[in-house]
Amino acid sequence: MLQRLVHLLPPRVRAVLRRIPALVALYQWMRRGKLSGERYVFAALAVLAIGVGVATANDTRGLAPSGVLVLIVLGGGLLLKVRSLLALLVVVVGMVAYNAWLDVPAIGYGIVGTLMITAVLALSLARTRQKLGVQGLRGDSMLLELRDRLKRQGEMPELPDGWDSQVVLLQAGGSSFGGDFVVSASDGDTLEVALVDVSGKGTDAGTRALMLSGAFGGLLGSIQPDRFLPACNDYLHRQRWDEGFVTAVHVVVDLNTGEYTVESAGHPPAVQFDAGSGAWQVGSAKGVVLGVVPDLRCIPEHGTLRSGDALLLYTDGLVESPGSDLDAGIDRLLGEAERLVPQGFGSGAKELVETMAAARDDDCALVLIWRT
Repeated sequence: MLQRLVHLLPPRVRAVLRRIPALVALYQWMRRGKLSGERYVFAALAVLAIGVGVATANDTRGLAPSGVLVLIVLGGGLLLKVRSLLALLVVVVGMVAYNAWLDVPAIGYGIVGTLMITAVLALSLARTRQKLGVQGLRGDSMLLELRDRLKRQGEMPELPDGWDSQVVLLQAGGSSFGGDFVVSASDGDTLEVALVDVSGKGTDAGTRALMLSGAFGGLLGSIQPDRFLPACNDYLHRQRWDEGFVTAVHVVVDLNTGEYTVESAGHPPAVQFDAGSGAWQVGSAKGVVLGVVPDLRCIPEHGTLRSGDALLLYTDGLVESPGSDLDAGIDRLLGEAERLVPQGFGSGAKELVETMAAARDDDCALVLIWRT
């Protein structure tokens, strides 16, 4: 196919191409073996680059599309491996040199500089994708799939009549990935929820959060509730991470009686709304952050959710500010949470997170469970 396309070029252009050793070697490389999917892409981009170079050389009206070479190089960075991209760059350089030899006005310092910058960017993209073992836009698709799976995993299971819940996740800087995530499980009689906060924010913490969400989600509901946080702690110890820390709060609710148990591993305290008194009460569950000590021991908190009561879980992104006391942040959160009661827990939860996170650049998460 490439040989036929080359024969379509003017004789003068073919004669010049045959004098360039790099292009001769490139042509021989293309003829060896069968054309794979990538070689078809390379062939199409190479022919397009040659076509643009020829059109620029023969342009007499100042309409030469020399800027298309920049798009060709960028497309090569997205779709080709490093070796094929280097071959494409040889073709592009050959066309630029050919036009410069003919003193084509369209080939100036501006287009050459732009091509050089684009080539560096394209090589960086190609190297990254080759290390990942994916080509084209498949890497971006994989990230989107991981993001969607993380969101689906954070959705609360369907609860029986008389119960409802709300989960709100807000990542720093509008990122699709963050260090806060939720895993939950329910068999119809018992609800288990874990809210986890990986230190850091945005994409930096998102990679660890993606891995942990799968591991913690597999543990939740598969082992005894009182062994969940110790099992998570053992898992983190086996990872031997040097960077950051992980906090978590684990809640088990009996959907028949309303009795619940809260265990915390270095996480901000859970808060219960008592419909009888109309007050929010800060919980007392305590524990060390995950992955620090080999034998994790937590002090649980027990309580009961009656009609109209609610249980609020949140991450430190909602209450912590540099130079401010944590208790002051919790007091402000509870003050804002007062508005949840008349508005209804479901409609006010997202507004509560957005209000509390407005002055902070951190990942924020909130889980609200209430009895109707």
